[in-house]
Amino acid sequence: MRIAVFGAGGVGGYFGGRLAQAGEDVVFIARGDHLKAMSTHGLRVDSVKGDFVLKPVKATDDPAQAEIVDVILVGVKAWQVTNAAEDMRPMVGPETFVLPLQNGLEAPTQLAAVLGDQHVLGGLCGLSTFIVGPGHIRHAGVEPFVRFGELDNRPSDRVKLLQKVFKRAGVIAKIPQDIQVALWMKFLLITAWSGVGAITRTPLGVWRSLPETRQMAESALQEIIIVAQACDIALPENAMPTTMNMYDSLPPDITSSMQRDIAEGRPSELDAQIGAVVRFGKEADVATPLHRLIYNSLLPMDLRARGQLQFPE
Repeated sequence: MRIAVFGAGGVGGYFGGRLAQAGEDVVFIARGDHLKAMSTHGLRVDSVKGDFVLKPVKATDDPAQAEIVDVILVGVKAWQVTNAAEDMRPMVGPETFVLPLQNGLEAPTQLAAVLGDQHVLGGLCGLSTFIVGPGHIRHAGVEPFVRFGELDNRPSDRVKLLQKVFKRAGVIAKIPQDIQVALWMKFLLITAWSGVGAITRTPLGVWRSLPETRQMAESALQEIIIVAQACDIALPENAMPTTMNMYDSLPPDITSSMQRDIAEGRPSELDAQIGAVVRFGKEADVATPLHRLIYNSLLPMDLRARGQLQFPE
């Protein structure tokens, strides 16, 4: 299968690397020092599932050079999706389909608005990864998985084929019965975690252990569940305890990517996660006071990282 990975960061680099290891024809769309390092030294992945170096690496900053591919894995941050959709047009042929893997709920709609509904799947993934340096990715924890499906949940040959491709690469790949429910369950997990972690500036093991911040996480989950219900998403009745049990099962020292981006002064997925809860709540006439508080509290740091606001550290 000919696969393009648009965005070769922690997510794209890991999954693209595993797929290339398994013999798939993978091209990475990257840029800057990361691209230069991969092209020169290969892609190094340090992983709790086994370290590896992928060399040589097919990589370019020009999607037109990659030509038309079978599938595009979208690994950019949520706030970069719309621009990425425009840039990936040269790789999209009549049969090409696109799998978004970033956090948030809006990427499929954003991609479809540019490329057409017929080219887009719904998708999500789980793993804890980050870029150590140019050409170097670390998978620090969580058993990597992907879940994806047609946006209308119909069975399709392309979804089944992609599942086989991921499984050959040793990646857990599932086709949910309802992709929208699966997306919201991932959104539930990561958004409450990101918000509480970012505003308390503590790793997961700290805020889940203190009664006060654990209650904050439960309140955040409850707001999201109510918003999902108002949006006609049939989350399971045990969505709250299932998510809290997931938090309790994860390594205590891990943090969310949104939390790390805000702490390190980078543009973050604040709008795609916390902001989305506020927006969807407003559209559905559901109050989201905790998420509004978290969003308003973190917004100045995000605006500063984007160069839209200036104030001293």
